[in-house]
Amino acid sequence: MDTQSERETGPTGWLRGLDISVTLVAGLFWCVVLWWAYTQTWSTVRYAVLFVGGIMTVYALNETRESLEEGSWIDALVLLPSAGVLITASFYFFLNFETVYLLRQGFATEHEYMLARLIIISLLYLTWREFGNLFLGLVIGVMLYAMFGDAVPGVLGHAGMSQLTLLQATVTDLYGFYGSLTQLTASWIAPFLLYAGLLFAYGAFDLILRLAIVAAGRIRSGVAQTAVLSSAVIGSINGSYTANAAMTGSFTIPTMKESGMSGHRAAGIEAVASTAGQVLPPVMGASAFVMASYLGVAYLNIVVAGLLPAAILVASIAIAVHYTAISDASDQDMEFSNFFDDPLSRNEKIAEALRFGIPFGVLIYYLGFAQFTVMTSAMYTVFAMILTGVLMPPLQRLVDSSDASPASEFVTQVRNTIHGFRRGAIILAPIAIILVVISGVVNLFSTTGVPAKIALLMINLSGGILLFAVLLGMAVAIVMGVGMPTVAAYVIVAILIVPTFVSEFGIAEITAHYTMFYAAILAGITPPVATAAVVAAGIAEANFWRTCGAAL
Repeated sequence: MDTQSERETGPTGWLRGLDISVTLVAGLFWCVVLWWAYTQTWSTVRYAVLFVGGIMTVYALNETRESLEEGSWIDALVLLPSAGVLITASFYFFLNFETVYLLRQGFATEHEYMLARLIIISLLYLTWREFGNLFLGLVIGVMLYAMFGDAVPGVLGHAGMSQLTLLQATVTDLYGFYGSLTQLTASWIAPFLLYAGLLFAYGAFDLILRLAIVAAGRIRSGVAQTAVLSSAVIGSINGSYTANAAMTGSFTIPTMKESGMSGHRAAGIEAVASTAGQVLPPVMGASAFVMASYLGVAYLNIVVAGLLPAAILVASIAIAVHYTAISDASDQDMEFSNFFDDPLSRNEKIAEALRFGIPFGVLIYYLGFAQFTVMTSAMYTVFAMILTGVLMPPLQRLVDSSDASPASEFVTQVRNTIHGFRRGAIILAPIAIILVVISGVVNLFSTTGVPAKIALLMINLSGGILLFAVLLGMAVAIVMGVGMPTVAAYVIVAILIVPTFVSEFGIAEITAHYTMFYAAILAGITPPVATAAVVAAGIAEANFWRTCGAAL
């Protein structure tokens, strides 16, 4: 009997320990991120090295916990060493930063080269684990092309590089995997995703759904428009159309099906609505930050330039969904009481508006009027969100003189803050992995001179006609976006395709970047992979190909 009890409680104890470890490490990780954002004690490169180690620790613990919950011991046994290599390497390079980065550029010791090999293998495994075979094949293909470019005939050929040169370009010189995109993730993107995690922990998701239901209740296509409105707003914060489809689709797709709408149409609407969030500020799938870095302009300029195209896209989707829904045999009438037990009181509406409105106002002020950096603006926004998120509910209890104790409410919101720290780190981890890998790929592209070769090839194929060149570029963006996040697809086409539009066709830089960005988003609903459609079809239990057809 005791033996059976130990068998039942043993694994549970391990899982509980890992669960607590994820929360503690995530909290410590965000303390370091916010401390560096405030002090900037280390150089950006050195901080990026430490950042990779920290986020990999969160990722390893959380994914190991999930693997053990699912009973996949093999995955856990492979995952831990892979993440352990990246964690160890990060701390090694951080502690020996001056020697590695300043004194030994272009040269490394034998044990550092061995560590670099292990880093590449580990990142390839994590890439495959998180994003599948297609993206893994792309990364391996770029590495093979970099090493054996002398065997490639024609305009795309180059001199090739030795194995040691590849290791230097990707790891030991701290320019590849720890390069510009990783530094951008650590300094700009990370604080915004902490803000996103706090928003969800404090109940912004619930509030957005309430607003969407109220707004959609006034439209004939009400049920379907809930998907459009909620997915657009939540997707702008979440930054991933796949995650957005899973998050909002779990609510909107069953609702649309219950109203009588066919499963593939409901899934198609959710898949398209989820992509719309990628073009809405503030996160825009992390691509806005990358675009601002490439163009060397203020992040606010990117946001402002994207507002009108984003409004046109969301309006177009809403109109298309409206006519799809009213032509369907479904009942689009919505009753608020079917989704929430009680509407918010007047005081609760004011409290929620202040709770989430003040931090957003802080962001707008520091970013738009005070012209602070993105990192500093995000840092103050996070501080404001924690302050209002923790204090507003207890104050509301005092004002309403409710039975609930303000002290207990304060403790609850502190717990929500901790949960928000955890959630923000978990949201950030896969984005960090993809951008670390893409940072290495970009450095290899630059080293081999591929962008200039692609420019020549595009001019030849398009015959110098802009329309053909744009269509060709969009096709490349969609193909590159198959099976990978928007930001990864966008970065690759920004390196390979955009310079051609700018230099050879005289297109404004920001126009060229946005054109390829929008094309990369279409990969989410373009077969044969169409990750947003895959998730939505799975929730709807609908045919994948019919879902893609409805979405397109």
